[in-house]
Amino acid sequence: MASNKGRAYFSLVGYHFNPDDITRLLGTEPTSTDAGGMTGSLDKPSISSWQLSTELVTENVDVYELTEIILKKLEPLKKQISQICKSHNLSPRIDVELVLSVDKNESIPEVGFGARTIRFLADIGAFINVDYKLSERL
Repeated sequence: MASNKGRAYFSLVGYHFNPDDITRLLGTEPTSTDAGGMTGSLDKPSISSWQLSTELVTENVDVYELTEIILKKLEPLKKQISQICKSHNLSPRIDVELVLSVDKNESIPEVGFGARTIRFLADIGAFINVDYKLSERL
């Protein structure tokens, strides 16, 4: 049977911005970017994103630990993130993606966030999204 899998990532999303500008302003290389919003028109807007992700974990998925990994990288940038969100009209968020095993013997990962993470996200006006799906049956 498939085991649980998960990752956490922080992203800045919005319309009509260049993710390379965010990289330059934060001085941090993202895990991935999408510059789709740069070419979108006002009548058909599309979203750009700048993302910093953990590795995909396949053993002992711990959401608290995954978000702490991201938080350690972002805390020193808190002031810059807040300023960039205001100046570029971006929405900050932390996402957790989980693929849960259908094996009844596999433990279910706890999904939660520590006070430090919640405080940081509140300070920058971010929201949290948890996305999960079940693994395929073998």
